[in-house]
Amino acid sequence: MGIFTRMEQHGYEQLVFCHDPASGLKAIICLHDTTLGPALGGTRMWQYECEEEAITDVVRLARGMTYKNAAAGLNIGGGKAVIIGNSKTDKSEALFRAFGRFVQSLNGRYITSEDVGTAVEDMDYIRMETEHVVGLGVADPSPVTAYGTWKGMKACAAAVWSTDSLRGKTVAVQGLGHVGYTLCQHLHEEGANLVVTDISGENINRVVADFGGKAVAPHEIYGVLCDIFAPCALGAVVNDETLPLLKCRIIAGAANNQLKETRHGDILHDRGILYAPDFIINAGGVINVADELQGGYSRERALRKVDGIYNTIEQIIAISRQDGIPTYKAAEVLAEKRIALIGKVKKTFLP
Repeated sequence: MGIFTRMEQHGYEQLVFCHDPASGLKAIICLHDTTLGPALGGTRMWQYECEEEAITDVVRLARGMTYKNAAAGLNIGGGKAVIIGNSKTDKSEALFRAFGRFVQSLNGRYITSEDVGTAVEDMDYIRMETEHVVGLGVADPSPVTAYGTWKGMKACAAAVWSTDSLRGKTVAVQGLGHVGYTLCQHLHEEGANLVVTDISGENINRVVADFGGKAVAPHEIYGVLCDIFAPCALGAVVNDETLPLLKCRIIAGAANNQLKETRHGDILHDRGILYAPDFIINAGGVINVADELQGGYSRERALRKVDGIYNTIEQIIAISRQDGIPTYKAAEVLAEKRIALIGKVKKTFLP
């Protein structure tokens, strides 16, 4: 499929290729939809195998940000950027400042922040060239993402068991980084039973020491008998190989793009496994950084907004049950309705 055909098919507005030979910058910025406001989405740095892979990733991520931001009730659109390179060896001041100039050239249509492979110090360099960057004055957003995931998980529990208490429930957590660790903390404090895994033995040992629970090998987590499976690491973990192994009632985790293909969401629906769409339940991070756009960051205000993830999950489950559609489709319906409604609001001239 040609790139313009792909853009037209899914409503993309703009794809910007950024190249600076002096710094070695090769980056792509994708703006999916700015109906609700300027596109907000992080800058990812990754060593893609080819340019086509980078394009596929950035357009997929940008579209996901549109739905995430819309469903979260934010007045921002969806966008994303990727820098092609090794985040451990290829970073430099010149590279990020060059990228910042490309962001500035969009004149506020795109606002960036940190993402996989980038950090606050990288954003500092970008900020030297443009004001259209957020997250600099905000503490690590991972705890807020974990908090929102926990809230969404409780909403799923209420739908399945008529109570949102997780006490006594067994939760299998895959991925114990900053988000996964904090999610385990919330679950432990509520009295849930933990089964955990990670590719890092150090991460596993830390969670087991702090919160107890049973550790399993990474490939064993899919077959664990549990109430809730919480993917908090890689994407595409719900696929043809893992689906037959799952022994849970709910999938609710912070990882992005958990469904390898949308048809896997259809299979979950048919099997009676409640899936919390990832771009809904993990929206705490973007809600947190977007709070800066309201004239200065307030953690209390951001957390109040993140509390709304519970209600959003409730709405999605209600749409799913009413229309007989999988929850991932219901989430898209919710987001698209808001975009369409705001897009129709009459605009008046402001001098």
